[in-house]
Amino acid sequence: MNSWKKHGPGPWRSKERLVQTLTLMILVTLLTHLLSAVPALAQEDLTAPSPHSKAAETKRKEAALKGPSIQVDPSFPYYQNRTPESIADELLQHGYKTVHYFVVNENDVNRTFIEALQAKGIGVWALVLGNGSYSTARFPADWPSWQMELLKPLNDGYYRFSPHSPAYVQWKKQALAKLVRDYPFDGIEVAEPYFPEWDGINRGVYGDVGPLAQKAFRDKTGLEMPDFTNASSPRYYLTDTAAYVKWVDFRVEAVNDFLNELMNGKGGVREARPGILVATWSLAIDAGPGSFDKLREWQGLDAAAMVGRVKPDIHFLQTHWPDWLKPQESLPPDYVKHYKVFADKIKAEYPDLPLGVQADIGSALLMVKDGGWVSAFSDSVRALGYSTWTAYEYHLGGYMYKEAPVPGKAQRLSRTEVKIPFQKRIDEGSAKAEGNVTVSAGAESFTLNPGEISVDGSNLLIRSGRLPKKEFRLNLRGIKDTPGFWFYNKTQTPNVIRGDVVVDVPKH
Repeated sequence: MNSWKKHGPGPWRSKERLVQTLTLMILVTLLTHLLSAVPALAQEDLTAPSPHSKAAETKRKEAALKGPSIQVDPSFPYYQNRTPESIADELLQHGYKTVHYFVVNENDVNRTFIEALQAKGIGVWALVLGNGSYSTARFPADWPSWQMELLKPLNDGYYRFSPHSPAYVQWKKQALAKLVRDYPFDGIEVAEPYFPEWDGINRGVYGDVGPLAQKAFRDKTGLEMPDFTNASSPRYYLTDTAAYVKWVDFRVEAVNDFLNELMNGKGGVREARPGILVATWSLAIDAGPGSFDKLREWQGLDAAAMVGRVKPDIHFLQTHWPDWLKPQESLPPDYVKHYKVFADKIKAEYPDLPLGVQADIGSALLMVKDGGWVSAFSDSVRALGYSTWTAYEYHLGGYMYKEAPVPGKAQRLSRTEVKIPFQKRIDEGSAKAEGNVTVSAGAESFTLNPGEISVDGSNLLIRSGRLPKKEFRLNLRGIKDTPGFWFYNKTQTPNVIRGDVVVDVPKH
């Protein structure tokens, strides 16, 4: 019998156990210190689901179908020279849990921006245009053959492509499939898939009337395209009304077939990313009786037929330019009530489909909508039974020019770091100015120096070993916003935080 079995472990085994015990104690102590040094990791990251987890994705998708959302084009200067995380924080200050990322160029997408939004629980749609592009650099050499023709040439910087061009349809389908494969968008939507334009025949901006459209109509019906300019022609659209009715139906089918091919065709979006959310868009307008029929006739839009063809997860009614171009005083926040005929036609056939509506809050200076209008619009949309709303474009709203900076709830990042998110970009120079940021904790009070203060877009960041470990207060004054980053009114006098504002900071 071995002596250690009879008499217990010898001295060398006692030392071994002692070393093991001490090593374990040291490891536990080190882990405790590490976790206390990074409270955000200890208290948040270890419990919150990863933005890539199924649970987080499901939650974002649910948010993407309901509640307020906003369109963002990160190529604007307002979003430059700051971290994507600060943009996400700013949008959260406005209550947005869903963003429609306006993808101007499918080959130029900011992955970091998408992931920063999703890390904050914000759902991200890829919003692309269907009937054209503002640039052609990314297209193959034969792109000119894709173009649709209007009754009169329109040189406005926008290149319009025909849904009757097989080459364009295939290119667009492949581009969108690659987009959703390469980037983790929660959903994809094609806005403005329609033909030009409201009252286009009378205004000369009607299309597509080029060789591509003519051939497609001839192949489908055996008829020649109606004549829209020569009233004496037997094919004049108001003379040969039977052919014109077929032409109108043909255009509606062309728009819907185009979208269906992009989303459901072989090699399309749903094949590339099964389960991704899909939204369809069509216009709506308050033009009196017959508004629905006029849009169907003039621009090939039939929302109910579109939904039936594409089978989206949600449909958006986009405010047409004759409505959104009106000044704030001429467009009441509840104007969407006049879109009832459009919504009702969809609900009659697809009662369970969520509906959204899109507004424009700043594409032209004269029609900029302020924060009060946006809030009232949101209330009206919800009361009318829409599931969600969005607006173009976040930083173009009137609140950007009128509202003073307002701090949100302070976040304690660590023992020595604090973040205070604002609802808009703030000027770093004004934040660093002497006496504009002070600390008070009971009888203790001191002013932070410039080296302890920095600004990341809309976030005020404080890093100082002097911060109290217990709860304390920050007194903020003199902090300004940033007209230089605005789209309009860049020379406006900055708005300044109102008076002395106190922000409570939790203990470490």
